Amino acid sequence: MKELVKKKLGEAFLECRKEGILQSKNMPEFAVEVPRNRGHGDLAANLAMLLAKQEKKPPKEIAKALISRLTHDRNIVEKTEIAGPGFINFYLKSNVWHNVLKDIEKAGASYGASDIGKGEKIMVEFVSANPTGPLHIGHGRGAAVGDAVANILGFAGYSVEKEYYINDVGNQMQNLGKSVYIRYLQLLKQDIVFPDDLYRGDYIFDIAKEVILKHGKRFLDADEDEAVTFLTGFASKHILNGIAGDLEAFGVHFENWFSEKELFDNGEVGESIEHFKKKGLFYDKDNALWFQSTSFGDDKDRVIVKDNGNTTYFASDIAYHMNKFKRGFKKVIDIWGADHHGYVPRIRSVLKALELPEDALHVILVQLVSLLRDGHPVAMSTRSGEFVTLKEVIDEVGKDAARFIFLTRRSDAQLDFDLGVAKKQSDENPVYYVQYAHARICSIISFAEEKGLDLPAFSAIKTEQLSTPEETGLIKKLSQFPWVVEGSARTCEPHRIATYLLELVGQFHSYYNKHRVITDQQDLSSARLYLMNSIKTVLKNGLSLLGVSSPQKM
Repeated sequence: MKELVKKKLGEAFLECRKEGILQSKNMPEFAVEVPRNRGHGDLAANLAMLLAKQEKKPPKEIAKALISRLTHDRNIVEKTEIAGPGFINFYLKSNVWHNVLKDIEKAGASYGASDIGKGEKIMVEFVSANPTGPLHIGHGRGAAVGDAVANILGFAGYSVEKEYYINDVGNQMQNLGKSVYIRYLQLLKQDIVFPDDLYRGDYIFDIAKEVILKHGKRFLDADEDEAVTFLTGFASKHILNGIAGDLEAFGVHFENWFSEKELFDNGEVGESIEHFKKKGLFYDKDNALWFQSTSFGDDKDRVIVKDNGNTTYFASDIAYHMNKFKRGFKKVIDIWGADHHGYVPRIRSVLKALELPEDALHVILVQLVSLLRDGHPVAMSTRSGEFVTLKEVIDEVGKDAARFIFLTRRSDAQLDFDLGVAKKQSDENPVYYVQYAHARICSIISFAEEKGLDLPAFSAIKTEQLSTPEETGLIKKLSQFPWVVEGSARTCEPHRIATYLLELVGQFHSYYNKHRVITDQQDLSSARLYLMNSIKTVLKNGLSLLGVSSPQKM
């Protein structure tokens, strides 16, 4: 219907040009959307307002000219009218929407999918937490966002790969090795003070105990540097295995795990430095090597190699992003914590220097999570080791509740996550609210089968039976799902789908509380049962994109 409205308005635009009413050579890209106020019709177009500026005419005058030249199929369009500053509102006949149900039946699990991506190769890199400790709840939100974005892009026709970048180089890794080494010595009764600037969580004790179990007192009298080097590798491997296990339990699987250390081992960091030197974009100052990033939109130039000869993290990030595009990705999506917002122009300056398109990089910033229990804050401190891990959250509330709640708000908005609410079996818990609707529809279908009423095909139902305002409203809502998915894919905003599902379920519950599905009239029962199954399909498709299950019983 959206495309039909665009087509008809395009024809009206050409007719107005032909008659000399409009002078614009090209019709601007305009939007056809569902009005927020149901009284404003089924679809609304903003073409007249976009034309007003270039035509230097009032938008209502242009809208009136367009409407007068619209050729309607009267089996589809009930009426059109001008609203507000110049919107053209379309009121469609109720029977038009019945074909939506046929589309859902035909597409099934693919309803809502599209080919807007046209197979374009995209990488989504997310989580990428340093392997210095277990994932906490903030990492969980980033994991849910990244995985859902990848699912949605794949559903929209992109070729998507998910990648975890392992920051296994630098001071934080040395500190990890030192932390395990000191706990190892303490466990072997050595009198040694644990420094305040090292990792203090109980997991460090656990790793030290495993070292003793596997290697005994081997490092008690060993050279400290050698011991720390070995224990750094041992601990990072142990932690990374734990991270992978936690993510698997969270329903997140990566195609690639990319090591920062490999960028040094295979010479790519050095190669990237040489590349920019040859382009004249690196310069020496104060015995350090600098990138001329201000020439590409950054607020100041950045150090690449420090005066002690060590490279900065930025040097690794330059090499890593060059590597991404060498692998043939047309677009890369980086999902970072909100505290990295200042890093965005830095990486964008690299892409500009590489003469890549501006839209080749899309950065999603994920805001902090405030953890609550029944409305009361839960204290968290990474430095002291007193933080709630993702595993603890999954164990307490389950994967589905955690993922859905993480995705109920824009990623750049702060989120309150209440453990108490996430466990409630009530409408207060958003995931329960949506999953229960799916389970209830499964129950309705089972009840119908017990009564001898099998689930019908579209060709077997009498669509005129679906005539109540609530039924028409539900079908209209189902018709919006492909638009919601497309919009979510274009903006990389999975919360749009979560919001849509909550709205759809709200309409379903309202309908169910007012109307019986299985009645003593077979034609009516068959039509309503078919509608219920269509809702079930859309709920399942939407939940699947968010990585949330669709239970048949609850």
